[in-house]
Amino acid sequence: KTPGGLGQELEISWLLFVFFSSDIEISRAQSPKAVDVLAKEIGLLTDEIEIYGQTKAKVRLSLLERLKDQPDGKYVLVAGITPTPLGEGKSTVTIGLVQALTAHLDINSFACLRQPSQGPTFGVKGGAAGGGYAQVIPMEEFNLHLTGDIHAITAANNLLAAAIDARILHENTQSDKALYNRLVPVVNGVRGFSAIQLARLRRLGINKSDPGTLTEEEVSKFARLDIDPSTITWQRVVDTNDRFLRKITVGQANTEKGFIRQAQFDIAVASEIMAILALTTSLQDMKERLGKMVVANDKKGEPVTAEDLGVTGALAVLMKDAIKPTLMQTLEGTPVFVHAGPFANIAHGNSSVLADKIALKLVGETGFVVTEAGFGADIGMEKFFNIKCRASGLVPSVVVLVATVRALKMHGGGPNVTAGAPLKKEYTEENLQLVADGCCNLQKQIQIAQLFGVPVVVALNVFKTDSVAEVDLVCKIAKQSGAFDAVPCNHWSAGGRGAVKLAQAVEKAARQKNSFKYLYSLELPIVEKIRIIAQKVYGAEDIELSLAAQTQIDRYTRQGFGNLPICMAKTHLSLSHQPERKGVPTGFILPISDVRASIGAGFIYPLVGTMSTMPGLPTRPCFYDIDLDPITEQVKGLF
Repeated sequence: KTPGGLGQELEISWLLFVFFSSDIEISRAQSPKAVDVLAKEIGLLTDEIEIYGQTKAKVRLSLLERLKDQPDGKYVLVAGITPTPLGEGKSTVTIGLVQALTAHLDINSFACLRQPSQGPTFGVKGGAAGGGYAQVIPMEEFNLHLTGDIHAITAANNLLAAAIDARILHENTQSDKALYNRLVPVVNGVRGFSAIQLARLRRLGINKSDPGTLTEEEVSKFARLDIDPSTITWQRVVDTNDRFLRKITVGQANTEKGFIRQAQFDIAVASEIMAILALTTSLQDMKERLGKMVVANDKKGEPVTAEDLGVTGALAVLMKDAIKPTLMQTLEGTPVFVHAGPFANIAHGNSSVLADKIALKLVGETGFVVTEAGFGADIGMEKFFNIKCRASGLVPSVVVLVATVRALKMHGGGPNVTAGAPLKKEYTEENLQLVADGCCNLQKQIQIAQLFGVPVVVALNVFKTDSVAEVDLVCKIAKQSGAFDAVPCNHWSAGGRGAVKLAQAVEKAARQKNSFKYLYSLELPIVEKIRIIAQKVYGAEDIELSLAAQTQIDRYTRQGFGNLPICMAKTHLSLSHQPERKGVPTGFILPISDVRASIGAGFIYPLVGTMSTMPGLPTRPCFYDIDLDPITEQVKGLF
């Protein structure tokens, strides 16, 4: 910006470009540095990266061994108030914050983000790379395929699904002897157990290695998993919003010999394998977790695992590249790890432990790693602390809680918002009473963070329709409610320089005494852990278990899974189980309709009400606007 009138004209031109350009146009206006240059800048060695094109690379896990003695940086979590259709902008804040730290305050920082699902990208939400001048570039690569991790998860998940049904079919149609001979065939004149079969024998208490020495009883015990089809919990997945796959029938071909059952598809990011990818700490750990996945019960009520099906090694092979975080960058050249993408309302909703661990080593003791939790602090943040931090052993330094004036107005009783319709005047004109009423939700989310003993900085994502008085009111109430600080942010229109005050507040908060603690002990009974979350986090009066939920809790406790953390599957649109109840609902009983287990990922997940694991397409999906220029090969209309 130059002095005098010319500078003012340039500033006005820049603002016009910001407000009338799409995210993808802004993304393309900045040429990203070559990824090998970025890797060298952040201290990666040549043999520690695997380059995918010019702008992204996989990072090898060997880096953790090389940097094992390097002190970790500060660990910052970005969470939010209860989401509304108006959007809060957690991803934008995450990216704006690291741009401010590194590009403007010269402090090493890293953003760690989840990979977006193709379902919402082509459905209703659009991209997840941030927005305006606070986004990951190239945004079309970030939002489409990336390095194929979700495709690998889909392949692994569906291989296991195929193995389950095939095993039931073969057991139903063969004698013990025929089944055993096919499971342990003669190859080149030699008959032997594979390594995974020997492991199964040991688990069964059969200490033999010669296939010819097993008794008839041992042959039957080894060969038959005896899966009860009514207990199968493992579903097929696809990374597309396809409502007609919510319930399907499999096995209708004549070749399946009458083995017909009802099943369903989930969206790929809802797979337990995605949750495992996000929580694993090494290749060996991932392989062990994959083997522990419980897919059904046998007819005696005992769990059947992927290891029992003999598929663990094959799943690990399909996931061997997906376990490596993908390196990208922001508009201002700050490094970003994109890795994993579990949903936050049905899984734990956080990016990977491995990405965080590697980034914390790379930034050094005085640097910052900023990671994002899905949905509101009552869901994504609670699971970050109670599930992800338990898996990683990492201690968070600061919570950044994102809010907007207009979302707070909705929590204060503002009118409903319809997609595509103009916003009503309550959201575009000053209304201090609505803002004050809606701040109850912000106050509650601050209190939830304080349950864990971590300092909170409120980031108020400012829109052009917000008045100065409204912004000041939110910041005042936030600080009165226990936030360490509350800062207005303009990173969407100004990039990193619009989040400098937020970065400074986060840096100061990270110096505060940290008394981080978990919300509950793992040794507590499953019911008590559920009740603590319901009462202390959601504000429920109590919980109510269905007969099915109580039966499952009893079964998991008997099977030895009672000491796992809890991952509540609940609507993200309210602190309660009722999406329409905004603000801070009180006096409600939280209904637990069912309880399921992700043993490989390492958590029990109660279902609060009815939860869909397969989104549907709206009347007018985002794909109407998405196109490809056949000459330039550029994607159009992505976001």
